[in-house]
Amino acid sequence: MMDLAEFDYELPKELIAQSPLPDRSASRMLVVDRARQRWEDRRFRDLPAFLGPGDCLVLNDSRVFPARLYGRRARFTGAVEVLLLRPVDAGAKEWHALVHPGKKMRVGEIVRFTHDQEAPLEAEVVARGEFGERTLRFHTDRDVYDEIEKIGHVPLPPYIKRQDDAADRERYQTVFARERGSAAAPTAGLHFTPAVLDECRARGAQVAFVTLHVGLGTFQPPHTDRVEGYRLHSEHFSITAENAARMAAARRLVAVGTTSVRTIESALLSGGLRETAGDTDLFIYPGFEFHAAGAMLTNFHLPRTSLLLLVCAFAGKDLALDAYRHAVKERYRFYSYGDCMLIL
Repeated sequence: MMDLAEFDYELPKELIAQSPLPDRSASRMLVVDRARQRWEDRRFRDLPAFLGPGDCLVLNDSRVFPARLYGRRARFTGAVEVLLLRPVDAGAKEWHALVHPGKKMRVGEIVRFTHDQEAPLEAEVVARGEFGERTLRFHTDRDVYDEIEKIGHVPLPPYIKRQDDAADRERYQTVFARERGSAAAPTAGLHFTPAVLDECRARGAQVAFVTLHVGLGTFQPPHTDRVEGYRLHSEHFSITAENAARMAAARRLVAVGTTSVRTIESALLSGGLRETAGDTDLFIYPGFEFHAAGAMLTNFHLPRTSLLLLVCAFAGKDLALDAYRHAVKERYRFYSYGDCMLIL
């Protein structure tokens, strides 16, 4: 049995990045060598130097939508904040969502997001979920995604202590994002620019895309103090035949982000790297045997989270936490808009 307290570290608040760098590729990159049990300080722009023929970068092309909505209770007083996680139906009329204040929002409650008297946008709480989420049903004949794009806010994480602004719509999004559906960015991909991708290809590396829509499974807080009791909410993933073939032909898969790792490991466990789609609640923690990922690029993650546990599983707990302490000492920038780590 492992305790989540074993996966903790001290982080000064001033090291939590509040805004992105002007240049995506200017981030620092801590390169961790598992075989030699050491690390070195580099820049993200150096990434192509670590790639070559036979390598395949695996990128999550999920696109973030403005999933945070602000409204008011229709029958009572009080503001309501909603984070849309995942549509339940193909028409996106019903959604799994986190609602604040959650305890007050019972089944049957109505939330009003716009106050157009002729055509207000409203949603009804129709069910409660086991992880504290609610199911909302929008009462509208209009395209819900179109309405969300008009009134929604970029779902910046709570450790970014500011309101989202217009620039976040572009910067809290990878340059290769295509498939709309994430409530949070796959942040390891935020460092890439078209020029860096071109240089990776020039070194002989292939590039493949997978899709995992980031939801509650990626960023939910733990509900237990024991690692073995940690359960993840499922998230939807897919891989096309073309991308599966590109990955299957590679000597080494360099997974960009924990979401890419979970996608390819889930695919392998469910039948191999082939055209596939489904849901995954795969929880990776120390002791997990990796079969797909050969290297990983990842941002720095919060203590006691499934994301940090995955990194510790891949790099080794002691090496990973020692590297984190080095990053703190050298004043790396942490979390979504922060620096990154390449684990070889």
